[in-house]
Amino acid sequence: MNTIAVRVARKIREAEAICSYELVREDGAALPPFEAGAHIDVYLPNGLVRQYSLCNAPGETHRYLIAVLRDAGSRGGSRAMHDEVDAGAVLAISEPKNHFALLEAGRTLLLAGGIGVTPILAMAEALATRGAAFEMHYCARSPERAAFRERIGAASFAGQVRFHYDSGDAAQRLDLASLLAGPESGAHLYVCGPQGFIDHVLDSAKALGWPSAQLHVEYFGAAPVATGGDQPFDVKLASSGKVVSVPVGQSVVKALAAQGVEIPYSCEEGVCGTCLTRVLAGVPDHRDLYLTDEERAANDQFTPCCSRARTPLLVLDL
Repeated sequence: MNTIAVRVARKIREAEAICSYELVREDGAALPPFEAGAHIDVYLPNGLVRQYSLCNAPGETHRYLIAVLRDAGSRGGSRAMHDEVDAGAVLAISEPKNHFALLEAGRTLLLAGGIGVTPILAMAEALATRGAAFEMHYCARSPERAAFRERIGAASFAGQVRFHYDSGDAAQRLDLASLLAGPESGAHLYVCGPQGFIDHVLDSAKALGWPSAQLHVEYFGAAPVATGGDQPFDVKLASSGKVVSVPVGQSVVKALAAQGVEIPYSCEEGVCGTCLTRVLAGVPDHRDLYLTDEERAANDQFTPCCSRARTPLLVLDL
């Protein structure tokens, strides 16, 4: 997999437990262009690979800007970024990928929860540049935990942003029932943040009549999955007929790798889609956050980094 060597030009504490990292190309060349909603894979010093949304203005190629929340439940990614990566560090990154792209819309609603502001902020920059109609709502526990407040306050679109704090007066908290009432046919909603926040927004929108096609989401991590009922199963490679057993507690990716069959993967949480694989027979047990409900229902592809099988055998297009 091709990677780009970048240097951390600046590391800034943006809010409580949140640091931003300005990345510039080590060889001084321009970085690949990106569009709002894009993310990069970052290869960490401890061997982990994590995905971080780009939050600088789309169109900038002299730098990338990411922000990382130090998560108490981290599996090592955010701790490594906060503790091991400082200004001057050299990292490998992927080219930008975008599974959360902006669509043309008569009106756009941007909803950010906590660190979910990162792709949403790039979207606000892009929409403001276009002169498009939009409003942004940024929810955080407190002002101290809201990153990029100064940047937003100084932006040309500052008047289109509303902050909502759990710690503040009830009157300033996000009123989804009012905000999402009477969905317009040309309006699109984008939401990013912790799963509970996303679920609340999406459930409210659907209850108020928003069609799924007008709702767009970016998750930062997979939800906990009950694994008590997991069973072993087999996967068959269509090209060779080889059958590989997948035991309880091991992913399809790891089971195949042990037999010399490598599938590209990145997040290991079913978020990024890197490992997406076609299923020719059998029924997957989808545990990803990448596929849409319609794509899951088709059962013709799955994410082998985290998903399993509902049938004793899956035949894969490998």
